[in-house]
Amino acid sequence: MNYKKISLTLLLGLCFIFTRAQESAPENWFNLDKKNDQIFGVSTEKSYNEILKDKTSVQVIVAILDSGVDENHEDLKNVMWVNKGEIAGNGIDDDKNGYVDDVYGWNFIGGKDGKNIDKDSYELTRLYKREKEKFDNMDEASMSPEVKKQYEAYLKLKVEYLQKYIEAKTMFDVYSKSLARFESIEKRIGKGDDIGIEDLKNFKSDEEKDNELAKKIATYISSGISYKDLKEQLKGAYDHFDDQANYAYSLDFDPRGIVGDDYSNENERYYGNNDVTGPDASHGTHVAGIVAAQRDNALGVKGVANNVRIMSVRCVPNGDERDKDVANAIRYAVDNGAKVINMSFGKAYNWNKTLVDEAVKYAESKDVLLVHGAGNDSKNLDENTNYPNPVYEKDNTRAGNWVEVGASSWIKGKASMGSFSNYGKKSVDVFAPGVSIYSTIPDSKYASFDGTSMASPVTAGVAALIRSYYPELTASQVRTILMKSVTKVSGKVYYPGTKKLTKMKNLCTSKGIVNAYTALKMAEKMSKKVKG
Repeated sequence: MNYKKISLTLLLGLCFIFTRAQESAPENWFNLDKKNDQIFGVSTEKSYNEILKDKTSVQVIVAILDSGVDENHEDLKNVMWVNKGEIAGNGIDDDKNGYVDDVYGWNFIGGKDGKNIDKDSYELTRLYKREKEKFDNMDEASMSPEVKKQYEAYLKLKVEYLQKYIEAKTMFDVYSKSLARFESIEKRIGKGDDIGIEDLKNFKSDEEKDNELAKKIATYISSGISYKDLKEQLKGAYDHFDDQANYAYSLDFDPRGIVGDDYSNENERYYGNNDVTGPDASHGTHVAGIVAAQRDNALGVKGVANNVRIMSVRCVPNGDERDKDVANAIRYAVDNGAKVINMSFGKAYNWNKTLVDEAVKYAESKDVLLVHGAGNDSKNLDENTNYPNPVYEKDNTRAGNWVEVGASSWIKGKASMGSFSNYGKKSVDVFAPGVSIYSTIPDSKYASFDGTSMASPVTAGVAALIRSYYPELTASQVRTILMKSVTKVSGKVYYPGTKKLTKMKNLCTSKGIVNAYTALKMAEKMSKKVKG
């Protein structure tokens, strides 16, 4: 699942997202420097100005495993990876890598006919459905001890699923009614989105609930939010719970037939299509821009890395990604030259972790660094599951080519963590900017998003810088540098999602925030040792 943080507020019977006006983050804050700018960015600009200006670099491919990337975006089109072994549009696998016309990457959640999966269910739903079919007609009294153990696990899964489904269905019903009431009032006033406080104060209805709602809307507008923005936020909440209730937690919804693969065949690799954008590339395009939006074109934003090519590997729907697709996406990226892979997605359950583990080991054997967002549930990953992760299921060892990233915030002159970010003294490696990150979105537009989905590509961009200017360093060495070169956070910070203070050492292993300037200086020293 793309890590999208949605804050939902229930206000006196009217449900909607309500965001008060607040000081805006500098658009380029994630590239700024603590000393020069009083902002806890990763010191990208300082690095270019003081370390990299006279140095040469090699081009590095960064694979974005995500919902898709708009390859025609004005700030990305010149930094997209192009498979020179393919002749675009001829319907032939020219480079014989098993993927036809994979010019900009590959799409593992599309079919040969060009159709694509947009929405998919959650892994919890898929697991519950599988286990339900297995156990519903089974006599508990006749179960063997081993089967009984599996049955007990199924019952826990059932409770979790039903709780989530009922909550989603209930909230969808609430937001449906709220949206209908909004639209009813809007229609009767007859001004479309151009509704003001006086319109609402003068509104009269035979339905007392509508009168109460009109007064509440007027109150919120008086505090600084427009009616249009208010309605858009309500619609966003409605869409969120529509996705959850009618797709993500629906036992009847299964779009996998679009792909046309044999989903039970975990060794199947050559399926999908070459549409690397897909039906909704907002998330993936935003991630790609953070890593590599063109720095010298006076447009939009500046990505972290200046000599990379973005490979789009689509494997993440609106819903939970599937392990088979993730494993194949990693292998595709590795086999086609990626040296850094960004993975801004995750889920609480897994279908086949071993399959993903094998792909991670394959990447490690080919010296490819994996960077992964820790997730947006304000949870301690030392105590809660989140997949994929770097701990191999079979022997409980940890991958040496994996960086797990939490999200930090931008408050001027002060280190702070994203209130939504997952954390973990043992499970999370570093933190990086992930709040109010301004980057590319489809159709050559730009927007600010929050999430560890943004912190991960900031880190991947720094990793790509190191690999670009110091290509002799291994993935493991780059990971070590990222960990040891962080800006240490002194004093105390809040545990994400709480008002409880703690030291940074309890949130991540490195005790700090990624810093490109320090990392590059450390990389130079290590490079000299490697070269002898």
